[in-house]
Amino acid sequence: MNLDEVFGTLSEKIKEVRRDECMAAHTSFKAGGPADIMALPASADEVRHVLITARQLDVPLFVMGRGTNLLVTSKGIRGIVMKLADNFSGVEFDGTCVTAKSGTPLAVLVREAMARSLGGAEFLGGIPGTLGGAVCMNAGAYGGEIGDFVEEVYIATWAGEVTLNQSEMNFGYRHSILSNTPLVVTGARLKLVSCCRDDSKDKLCCLNEKRRTKQPLEYPSAGSTFKRPEGGYAGAMIEQAGLKGLSVGGAAVSEKHAGFVINAGGATPEDIIALIEKVQQRVFEHCGVKLEPEVKIVGER
Repeated sequence: MNLDEVFGTLSEKIKEVRRDECMAAHTSFKAGGPADIMALPASADEVRHVLITARQLDVPLFVMGRGTNLLVTSKGIRGIVMKLADNFSGVEFDGTCVTAKSGTPLAVLVREAMARSLGGAEFLGGIPGTLGGAVCMNAGAYGGEIGDFVEEVYIATWAGEVTLNQSEMNFGYRHSILSNTPLVVTGARLKLVSCCRDDSKDKLCCLNEKRRTKQPLEYPSAGSTFKRPEGGYAGAMIEQAGLKGLSVGGAAVSEKHAGFVINAGGATPEDIIALIEKVQQRVFEHCGVKLEPEVKIVGER
């Protein structure tokens, strides 16, 4: 892999391409090693240029949003990291429908919809990720899931664009057909519902207040660390196993909400991974349930 050639080829069409980019600056855990190359495309044509470059030069490609559900190892990520966040953001409205680029923050989408008296998806307003990542994992909170509102999802490939409708997405709990594929989401169309703007605002404020009082938002984390197991809640199982406050290096199980592994100060990715594994082991020993991480761990081990 000739990184100089990769960098040069990407830079032919993309203004913002970086070398040896520290991933700690791009993840909510505030930890992680370098990416060989980071590309920040601003258009669908630039996204396609990244895909064509990776294919033609046989370079590994990892696609990310704002890094709010991501943990990168200390050795970092080889090849290209394509980030679709503020550099790839925007919303358009048509009646009760909103079409947004994949890098659009969920909070922005909800706020823009609320300004037009459109609601139903207020539960997304406190989730810190982007539309693309939310669609891929069918993000949800407080009983709602984004998949319930999706009409179409727009996918980029090296050869062109593909559109999937809701029935083709195979939405499930924290899952879609895109969960384990290398396909790149460039945007989606959601159908919302007409609402009273003040009621929508009150609902959003209420949900955000619940987050502030119950979740350790004052510490770097990736949100809920584990998926909800059948028959219970990960946080409750971790607390019942007596693991609140358990730590490895700078990583700790939150005292405020046991379902959150936090960077309590200077945690390395390996601290966080070791703590996740220790929690899995202890919970399994305590109640026979194998917790599955919701956070995505990437990079060289």
